[in-house]
Amino acid sequence: MIRTGRDTIGGLARAAGVGVETVRYYQRRGLLPEPARPPGEVRRYGDEDLNRLKFIRSAQAAGFTLNEIGELIALDASDDRARVRELAEARVAAIDEKIEELKQARDALAGLAGACASKRSGPCPILKAFDPK
Repeated sequence: MIRTGRDTIGGLARAAGVGVETVRYYQRRGLLPEPARPPGEVRRYGDEDLNRLKFIRSAQAAGFTLNEIGELIALDASDDRARVRELAEARVAAIDEKIEELKQARDALAGLAGACASKRSGPCPILKAFDPK
């Protein structure tokens, strides 16, 4: 855990398990505020910054885009639960679609593996399926 107002960008990045450039990128995207820098000193980050960074990473892991994460952050301030729910439902639909695509790919590959096992000569069905010719 970082100490409020005491850690540098490097400390914040380490505490969140990301690189410094990731923190800077999120700042450029407007997802993470950049604290003021007192004259002659370095910027200091606190627990709120760490929590925001962890929120961003968790939302990314759930499949939200950075644009959607920016909207979620803005919606948190407005308490627009209907829009948050709409974004979550859209993400669930996208995940379901990806799961279906992966199931189809798995079934196709399993079929090719079975064909490869039963065929003892000639071109391998797996390699033939991936050949662009």
